Amino acid sequence: MFDSAAFLLGQLGSHAAYRFGQLLEPLGINPPQYGTLRMLEANDGRTQQQLCEVLGIHRNVMVTLIDALEKRGLVERRRHPVDRRAHAVHLLPAGRETIARAAELADGLNAELLAPLEPADRPHMLAMLQRISVGNGLTPGVHPGLTVEPGVMPICDPGHS
Repeated sequence: MFDSAAFLLGQLGSHAAYRFGQLLEPLGINPPQYGTLRMLEANDGRTQQQLCEVLGIHRNVMVTLIDALEKRGLVERRRHPVDRRAHAVHLLPAGRETIARAAELADGLNAELLAPLEPADRPHMLAMLQRISVGNGLTPGVHPGLTVEPGVMPICDPGHS
């Protein structure tokens, strides 16, 4: 199995996800919450629906993510200034601090994972992984399990519509 791309990518992906979860645990967040915070950092004040569209995350998953982040005091929902039916999601100072600390941990994990490669090879590896992800129909930056309703198995077949 050491010569199987599917096995090796799966093995490394599981390892990276597990390690990232371990690193984020002391901050009180998990990887999907981190991704949501990062998106809010770049798009503060977006509605949950807009966040779903940008991230490709199912609305039920997004509600759960925002509920957990709000409960921890990292974000808050406010009435949307234009659409009275919608709520805008805003980062709170504690959310910005959590993002900064988590980003340092993510950088450290990237360095740890790529350490076996020569420094000159690392950008090439990242570019190849990005090409493979896009070529397989994955949404950049979004885990496939977040794109569907909870309890439904994601379809990762790029030929499936």
